[in-house]
Amino acid sequence: MGSESYWLDTAPAFSGAQLGALPGQVDVAIVGGGFTGLAAARALALKGASVVVLEAGKVIGEASGRNGGQCNTGVAQDYAGLSASLGADKARAYYQAYESAVQSVVSLVEQEQIACDLIRNGKLKLAAKPMHYEGLARTCDLIRKEVDADVELLTAEQTRAEVNSAQFHGGLLQRNGVQMHVGRFGVGLAEAAARQGALIHQGTSVVDWKAQAGGYQVNTSKGSLHAGQVLLATGACQHGGLGWYRRRIVPVGSFVIATEVLPPSLIEQLLPGRRAYVTSRMIGNYFRLTPDNRLLFGRPCAVRHVGQRQRRQKRQSAASGDGADVSAVGQCEDRLLLGRAGGHDVRPLASGRSARRCLSLHGLQRPWRADVGAHGPGHGRCHGRQRRSQPLA
Repeated sequence: MGSESYWLDTAPAFSGAQLGALPGQVDVAIVGGGFTGLAAARALALKGASVVVLEAGKVIGEASGRNGGQCNTGVAQDYAGLSASLGADKARAYYQAYESAVQSVVSLVEQEQIACDLIRNGKLKLAAKPMHYEGLARTCDLIRKEVDADVELLTAEQTRAEVNSAQFHGGLLQRNGVQMHVGRFGVGLAEAAARQGALIHQGTSVVDWKAQAGGYQVNTSKGSLHAGQVLLATGACQHGGLGWYRRRIVPVGSFVIATEVLPPSLIEQLLPGRRAYVTSRMIGNYFRLTPDNRLLFGRPCAVRHVGQRQRRQKRQSAASGDGADVSAVGQCEDRLLLGRAGGHDVRPLASGRSARRCLSLHGLQRPWRADVGAHGPGHGRCHGRQRRSQPLA
């Protein structure tokens, strides 16, 4: 079993990286070559700014290339609770901001013609408990009334037709969400930024920056440059002398497994809608099918708790009608296993470039700051530190 990200392992190589020396002066220096830094570089370059992206590793090499591949609408909180606490106008504005964000990704893909297998199949939130279904019902009614008529509450029977499992008590279907191959999207975004004139330097760690007349002196592992502004577009990485930021960002661990290629008949049996799926638990599961018909299944949690929680959920997720399942089990600090799906063996193999992958993820808190000044150091590699599982013996 390999521990490289499935998305990164199946993405094309980035061809637009700069190989020469750093520029002496730019309008904006962007620290971090993930989605945030690359999208900002493209947008600024389109407006005529001179931009350099400083990435300690490779573009999208951290959290941007290690996630569930879902781009969903909705809000992280319960919409009914949000509306009750903030008022209908603010809750509506937050919901519409998410919708706008999804559309901005779709528009970018279309404008730059990024081949990233983007599809709009929507998100299905699965009620793990009867009380969760009651909450989804209230939320669905309010969303329909206040902001989005194109949502649907599914009964347990309707949900069983979407996900062949008896454990869910219903679901909330929001049709605006999209899926994509985030590795191909990220590389395509980097190529687009480079085409617009952004200079992208990989393998370039930012050590610190200091205020000086007209901007900042940015010191890196490959020399120094002057920038009118600095955009910090990274997370709690371990590169450079940037402890001030590391101490203020808490990465959230999450682990994902991608199975072997599943037969079309099994996919039609288990997940015929090919939607993005999330469960309603506070720390729940998320899963979807990849473009090449693998099941990608994940769960966020602290590393030390992964094995315990995954063992408790053994034989519960994506269960087929005869009781067989696809599940993540075992002590994830040491190993990750897959069970059986509909009688088909989907255990990951211990091969180096096999597509049965364990992805080590870290969520991103406070993904960027503009014009951060000289009150603390910044860093140039995107997102949190990775904890890798060990290959199976």
